[in-house]
Amino acid sequence: MTSVDEQLALLTRGAVDLHVLSELEARLKTGKPLKVKAGFDPTRPDLHLGHTVLMQKMRHFQELGHEVIFVVGDFTAQIGDPTGRSATRHVPTKEEIQEGAQTYAEQAFKILDKDRTRLVYNSEWLAKMAFDDVIRLAGKYRLARMMERDDFKKRWNEHASISIHELLYPLAQAYDSVALECDIELGGTDQLFNLLVGRDLMREYGQRPQLVMTTPILEGLNARFEDGKVVGDKMSKSLDNYVGVSEAPLDQLGKMMSISDGVMWRYYELLSEKSEAEIKALRERCEGGGMNPRDAKMALAKEIVSRYHSARDAEDAEARWSAQFSRGEVPDDMPEVTLSAEEGGLWVPKLLAMAGLVKSTSEGKRRVTGGAVKVDGEKVGSLDIKLKAGTYVIRAGKRDWAKVTVE
Repeated sequence: MTSVDEQLALLTRGAVDLHVLSELEARLKTGKPLKVKAGFDPTRPDLHLGHTVLMQKMRHFQELGHEVIFVVGDFTAQIGDPTGRSATRHVPTKEEIQEGAQTYAEQAFKILDKDRTRLVYNSEWLAKMAFDDVIRLAGKYRLARMMERDDFKKRWNEHASISIHELLYPLAQAYDSVALECDIELGGTDQLFNLLVGRDLMREYGQRPQLVMTTPILEGLNARFEDGKVVGDKMSKSLDNYVGVSEAPLDQLGKMMSISDGVMWRYYELLSEKSEAEIKALRERCEGGGMNPRDAKMALAKEIVSRYHSARDAEDAEARWSAQFSRGEVPDDMPEVTLSAEEGGLWVPKLLAMAGLVKSTSEGKRRVTGGAVKVDGEKVGSLDIKLKAGTYVIRAGKRDWAKVTVE
């Protein structure tokens, strides 16, 4: 049996908000397994490492014998979570939601114990509610409280649009906790308001209010370390600063190796299975000159690849990465593309987009100005450069290569 103090130490590691610690301690002392819920709206088909920070906390609860409930928000995804939004968000189609729901569930079990995870879809109860049920639900919360949300308050003050259905989202998410009679709900720090609504709503329904625990938001690959802290956008597929759970081993490892040395320790803190003491010792070695930070970064990258693929995949990815990027060797499996020349030659940012190395000309411009683009081994130092007819080996960043023929 794990003692209450040992459970608290593991469960609160890395947690940001906890409402309320004394209640958690009291419930753990009963020895009764807790119902722990976390919800995920399948608005995109793939999970990334940012999602896994929360899932690892769910795994900690599982390892201690508690019941973990993975809620796929197939109904709430139709409303769209307004958290952090400056405008009403696009609502995905039912087909997109179904695709996302299926892949979320599959990928989640790369982290969670499938046999000990209760997988539910919130359409099971929300889709059955009649209009009068929704009216009664809405009557249990006050508009003034809802408008305390930072994003709603900001949009209201700026005379930006707020749709009525967005006000229903926190209530729908909160009702999940009522339907499941949860002891604890987990979420990212940006979800704190929604989680606390669940706590309030459970009281309204005569239930013991759930505890609330939040985990940090993982910054994306292009984050930077400034003035002793990590600065940058959160990891997001739409911002192309993510590492996907289902990505190929070499892609995962290469992306992890692209983060800055300062940001690496944030990733260690939120993603590694190493203990806090081990991470501290590793950092002291790097900062004291006893270890190359790149070796520490590689160890973390291989840990991630091993977790979502295998240890052998991690070793193979390291060997390929070292050959291609550390020693500057050109990969032998790069795609070959033929493009039609324009008068005066093809502008490099446009060429990058046409060759599929970047998603847009704008991204191509950013890579050129960031010094990430090389043509036949020479860095492209100006946005004015155009390539005339010929064949070139193009490198657009640390992982993206192509042999491009302009004719």
